[in-house]
Amino acid sequence: MPELDPADPVMQPQLSDAQWARLVEHATPLEVADGEHVFRAGQRDYPMVLVEEGAVELVRDALAWMGEEVLATMGPRTFAGELGLLNGQSAFLSARARGDSRVRLLDRAELRRIMNEDDELCDLILHALWARRENLRRGSAAMTLKFVGADSSGEFLALRRFAERLDLVHTAFTVSPADENASFRYRAQDLPIAFIQGEPVLHATPGAVAERLGLAYEAQGDEAVDLVVVGGGPAGLAAAIYGASEGLSTVLLDAVAPGGQAAATSRIENFLGFPFGVSGGELIGQATLQALKFGVRVYAPCEAVALDEADGLLDVTLVDGRIIRARAAIVTSGAAYRRLQLDRWTDFEQAGIFYAATPLELRQVAESPVVVVGGANSAGQAALYLASNGCPVHLVVRGAELGAGMSSYLVDRLGEDPRIQVHLGSNVVGLGGDVALRSVSIDSAGEIAARGLFCFIGAEPATRWLRSVDTDADGFIRTGVDVTALSLARWQELGRDPFPFETSMPRVFAAGDVRRGSMKRVAAAVGEGSSAVASVHRVLAG
Repeated sequence: MPELDPADPVMQPQLSDAQWARLVEHATPLEVADGEHVFRAGQRDYPMVLVEEGAVELVRDALAWMGEEVLATMGPRTFAGELGLLNGQSAFLSARARGDSRVRLLDRAELRRIMNEDDELCDLILHALWARRENLRRGSAAMTLKFVGADSSGEFLALRRFAERLDLVHTAFTVSPADENASFRYRAQDLPIAFIQGEPVLHATPGAVAERLGLAYEAQGDEAVDLVVVGGGPAGLAAAIYGASEGLSTVLLDAVAPGGQAAATSRIENFLGFPFGVSGGELIGQATLQALKFGVRVYAPCEAVALDEADGLLDVTLVDGRIIRARAAIVTSGAAYRRLQLDRWTDFEQAGIFYAATPLELRQVAESPVVVVGGANSAGQAALYLASNGCPVHLVVRGAELGAGMSSYLVDRLGEDPRIQVHLGSNVVGLGGDVALRSVSIDSAGEIAARGLFCFIGAEPATRWLRSVDTDADGFIRTGVDVTALSLARWQELGRDPFPFETSMPRVFAAGDVRRGSMKRVAAAVGEGSSAVASVHRVLAG
């Protein structure tokens, strides 16, 4: 990250007297001597630093394989900070005075208040923090979070997907598990490894990395939040954004990372406002930034395993036993990917079977032949994306015609693309390979070479963790007027009927793919998530 250009209106915004006065009004003054640190890398809950006099250096601390580097120097009337300030991530840079200086410290709660109440400062700060985050990716700051693993490893892929979906500044290096590297001092059984501030975490998982980065849930005293949203797909993000923007203290949880199946979609072409299409990753990235802007506390990976009523509140129990107390909850946990019942399926899930088609998966197949399974829009979009990036594609569809489950514009484009061979009325019947997938057998075409199999055959609702919520025979949650007569006695005691999107459990709502009767489209999920918040307001007001 080069020295910030004082003429850059985004990276280094020029604050007017009035703007500066509003920003520093509730900040704590501090005198710092030359070389003294204001905060250190790894520190949790660090403040935004407002420089009044002197200067503050932003430093990437020394790592085991490289010395420290001064990435930027902040002069008077500037502020030090980047996007991690908003989501509670531990500092990955240090800030120290260059010469005797006077600064003011603005804690995260006060920063959020300013961003909620002052639109002018909010836009200015958010643009600066976002631009700085993007700039950090291009320099040595990205080495403060480094992943090392085997290219074919599903665990390594999970780490990278976690970091990319949460938009963390990081780097990833692929190695052969057969080779031991003296410079990293790893063994094959240690992979994947996460280096955080130069310290190795062996056999790293997204959960372990999140804990070290300060991204795991920690209750703030005996708090009870207004709203907890379980699931970070389009419905969950919309619910969290609308809830927080309307004054509700809001927590968003996801078992993997924000995005859901939408983040796995290479191109969405029928979403309002994007005539040239938008990738699921782009859409989710902007939505996640919007959630942070409004003060949503986003935690991932963070899996909910139970939802119960207790003392007039709702208790959401996490997989590690921690409990989030809330006045209302919206379940947007989506659905889990279905798998084909084939020998060695679980073996190749770590080495060639994918449930998404994004640049991350594309790098794994590298212009090699692939198979896409499924007859809905997600399968068609994946086939087009992979073909446009050099992969010969075999699209396997169980039905007799594409138009039965796929939009007509996709059907037309698939038929026109010479790189895509469509197998109608067909099934995948076998998988081949040693440690990685090398071939796929199709009943109508025999065995074909394939470096990857992309599976888009639908999903099952993620509702097994809900014990007290009424579902249909397939596990989808009933809501509103669809709630069965079995739970009516509970509503008679309350003297009201369930509100729209409310489940059989009062103050618990459901939206998106997990809800019975939902349209299973991104735009519909966004609408349901935001509409559910209207019902939350009604129930909390009562």
